[in-house]
Amino acid sequence: MNRALTVVKLGGSHARSPRLTDWLRAIADDAGRIVVVPGGGPFADAVRHLQPVMGFDDAAAHDMGLLAMAQYGRALASLAEVFVLADTLDAIEAALESRRVPVWSPWPMLRDHPDVPASWDMTSDSLALWLAQTLRAERVVLIKPQAPEAGASSESLAARGLVDKAFPHFRERFAGMVEFAGREAVAERRHD
Repeated sequence: MNRALTVVKLGGSHARSPRLTDWLRAIADDAGRIVVVPGGGPFADAVRHLQPVMGFDDAAAHDMGLLAMAQYGRALASLAEVFVLADTLDAIEAALESRRVPVWSPWPMLRDHPDVPASWDMTSDSLALWLAQTLRAERVVLIKPQAPEAGASSESLAARGLVDKAFPHFRERFAGMVEFAGREAVAERRHD
């Protein structure tokens, strides 16, 4: 895979954001060099809400969480012509070669994958690092409602709930750069 590749995690919290279109436009500008990892957003929220109500186990919740990411990813792929849903490494590569933006669907690729625990301790934040390592990407950008302060450790970010609990482990394994972008970043980009 391309070493100049950037993996961008676009959190599900942006599903209702007035900045979503701006983010999609900014991402589309780098078509062919960027892969989007969608969060689970309102789809994952439904799973989190229903698990204690219905009582399904963590393995089912994990599968449903991956499907939630696939649902949000499918929605994102429909919002920009250059975006395409990609559920395999080959599909990601084909999209990049065609100068498109693959929006990764982790289902069914990560179902029962030994690197990916069936737990809410691992969310799309860590999955973005996992995919970046798998693709040998150069950089990961996590788009959050607000970027954390520069220089914060992965452990402190996880302790404050700004990333998932598995993030420090996956950050340690990823050799590339990790950056955070908040709503102010897309506003700055629009003024470039």
